[in-house]
Amino acid sequence: MSEQLVFHFQSTLSLVLYLALLPLLAAMAVGLVVGILQAVTQVQDQSLPMTFKLLTVILLLLFGGSLLAVPLEREAAEVFDSFPTLTR
Repeated sequence: MSEQLVFHFQSTLSLVLYLALLPLLAAMAVGLVVGILQAVTQVQDQSLPMTFKLLTVILLLLFGGSLLAVPLEREAAEVFDSFPTLTR
């Protein structure tokens, strides 16, 4: 029983890392591009990179959230299906 619990915990944590990877990579790429553009143009605004990163993550989750939700839904269904055997 405890092996199943550890397996579900491990698979859920790896799923969370997998789902967080795409927004983090997008924010990192946008931050790098905005940072380079700020260095080239010598614009010293501190809120500019954060604004573009936030907009990028919001748009990514808005348009790609349904694709990211499929594995999460599958994992939740698996955990709920195996819940009676885990709680015995």
